[in-house]
Amino acid sequence: MSNKHKILDAILEQGMLPLFYQDSESGSVEILRTLYKAGVRVFEYTNRGKSALPNFKKLKEIRDAEMPDLYLGIGTIKTPADANAFIEAGTDFIVAPIVNPAVAEIANKIGMLWIPGCMTPTEISVAQEHKAMLIKIFPANILGPEFISSIKDLFAGQLFMPTGGVEINADNLKTWFKSGVCAVGMGSKLISKDVMSKGLYEELFDNTKLALDLIQKSK
Repeated sequence: MSNKHKILDAILEQGMLPLFYQDSESGSVEILRTLYKAGVRVFEYTNRGKSALPNFKKLKEIRDAEMPDLYLGIGTIKTPADANAFIEAGTDFIVAPIVNPAVAEIANKIGMLWIPGCMTPTEISVAQEHKAMLIKIFPANILGPEFISSIKDLFAGQLFMPTGGVEINADNLKTWFKSGVCAVGMGSKLISKDVMSKGLYEELFDNTKLALDLIQKSK
């Protein structure tokens, strides 16, 4: 099995892809350690600030030393330049908020999992043309579970993951999975501004355990 398929299987098994960015290197490391301790084995750091690349390199260093069974990906990759920079830094997979065929080509050339963000059926079709195995529905809080229910038969067999607005709530999660998603992306609803600014790592640990448990029950 290729690494691409192993990572995809890990996301499907986990049912959740946690994601965040913060400027602080030490804070980023502590959040990664907390998520891992709570059971996370696939994680997305997002390229949303000036410290993203150096922080990612530090997370890669920590991952290699302490968490060899963790898949560490990079999100918010919109350009080939960004893709190449983080591939060189050792990312395991790439997540994007958009469909950029040039980024897809880079990922496909090296057999790397590329998860593009889509908002319309046309974008989903373009993503499929560029071999997207998993498609991020973004922003999910705008589109809602009804969007997935409405389009899933048009794209039979396609894997979808909503990101944005997914909550740590049994009813919310059940609604998403019932609509036909295979996993959910979870950012600020899990890794909140308070968690980052106040170092509420015990709260993050508890919420991550809860989210993982609710997701397994919702699948």
